[in-house]
Amino acid sequence: MSPEVRNHHTPRIFVAATRQDDGKTTTSLGLFAALQKRFSRIGYIKPVGQRFVEVEGVKVDEDTVLMNDTYGVRTPLRAMSPIAVEPDFTRRFLKNRNVADLHQRVREAFDEAAWEKDFVIIEGTGHAGVGSVFELSNAQVAKLLGAQVVIVSQGGIGRPIDEIAMNLALFEKFGVKVIGAIINKIVPEKADLIPYVREGLERMGLPLLGTIPLHQELRSPTLEQICHQLKGEFLAGADHRRRPVGKVVIGAMSSYQVEKYLGEQSLLITSGDREDMILTAAQIYRSEKRGLLAGVVLVDGILPSSGVLRFLCQADLPYIACACDSYTAASQINRMTVKTESADREKISLIQRLVEENVDVDRLISAGQENLGA
Repeated sequence: MSPEVRNHHTPRIFVAATRQDDGKTTTSLGLFAALQKRFSRIGYIKPVGQRFVEVEGVKVDEDTVLMNDTYGVRTPLRAMSPIAVEPDFTRRFLKNRNVADLHQRVREAFDEAAWEKDFVIIEGTGHAGVGSVFELSNAQVAKLLGAQVVIVSQGGIGRPIDEIAMNLALFEKFGVKVIGAIINKIVPEKADLIPYVREGLERMGLPLLGTIPLHQELRSPTLEQICHQLKGEFLAGADHRRRPVGKVVIGAMSSYQVEKYLGEQSLLITSGDREDMILTAAQIYRSEKRGLLAGVVLVDGILPSSGVLRFLCQADLPYIACACDSYTAASQINRMTVKTESADREKISLIQRLVEENVDVDRLISAGQENLGA
């Protein structure tokens, strides 16, 4: 263990990934619940965060807020998210070269996050090398905190093995042990490829610690997330802002044909002056086929007439207005990275179940306890 680490007794595991959005937070979220079944007090820290929100005047990584809101970690947020990489962070570092100060902040934050805890999850950011420019790459942080690593990657054969190999090289350079890999987002029809992935990893000396199947529910954005992405506003139905969207349909057809294009929980995109389409959507929603529609997005910055607007205000169907055109709206929605939020209780429950059922949690625990005298 690194001589710079102060806390030598609390078991810990570092959750890394081959790239951003491969599933570090999903794994950490599910692993926390699994560990709670085995220990009384679980800690969490994300030493370096790239996407942050402001909480009581302090910049905190958004994944840290999710973990705290979900589990009530009982650690100050500043200790769970000691370094938020703001837009000018790298420039300031290169000017001042305050390496010792950054390392000290990470060490002290970990000591606080691990205080009176039975096990600590350390979540990385991006791939193994992210943060190298200010000497806090995932590999360097894992070394600094004396943690062994599990690497999360996405489904496939060639890509995950190639990318895990690249990440493994950097961890090995810093003398950090990688205990295995978890393959996330496995498409059900490609589950038969898992033995090949296992064999490829074993040739690198890495065990396959888990295979998490892809669930469309985890990729579905909510109406609220879509509204934020489009910089729009709810004209009606805001009470249903947490409703997930399963399919996006551009209403370029005639209104009497729209129904045949809809699927479960569809989001209909149409112009605000297509009052025929707007009213048809409301009629479908009021029928026994209401499950076909999650909501409607009105584009081009065009609002319906005052009479239709009054009707919308009385409707239960969510209507969102935005300034962009239909193509831009659909493209932005399809390109969205859907992050799990603390209000997504069903998603979180699904994640917890998937990790418990598909990841070798006990092997992770053993690795976290290794060389700590636990």
